[in-house]
Amino acid sequence: MRVSVFRKEHFNAAHRLYNPNWTDERNEEVFGKCSNPSYHGHNYELFVKLVGPIDPDTGYVFDMKVLSDLIKEKILKKFDHKNLNLDTDEFKQLNPTAENIAVVIWNILRKEIDKKYDLTVRLYETERNYVEYDGD
Repeated sequence: MRVSVFRKEHFNAAHRLYNPNWTDERNEEVFGKCSNPSYHGHNYELFVKLVGPIDPDTGYVFDMKVLSDLIKEKILKKFDHKNLNLDTDEFKQLNPTAENIAVVIWNILRKEIDKKYDLTVRLYETERNYVEYDGD
């Protein structure tokens, strides 16, 4: 029997979608307002999903306090209230699209969470736009 557990977190970050190999006009054409040279921000909602067996001793799939602390330490400290393009190593050379942010978060967490758990990251950039990555 495998059960899914979820942890929801929130962070605020600024970014600019920009391809340095393109002109400013091309960047604006492709990325629109998201390519503003002065950056723009989002209130991101992060959902981390783990799927695994229930431990017969604890009744937990995964200790949610441990998961919360892990997300705070490895993700929120790194990205919350940051300019992703300027303040983080992960996005110095990688366009900080929602897709890329989700993959980066998944990769960080995957190193910390036992592989016996399936891991999925869902990231809401806005209330209506979100991405999901499960390692495939």
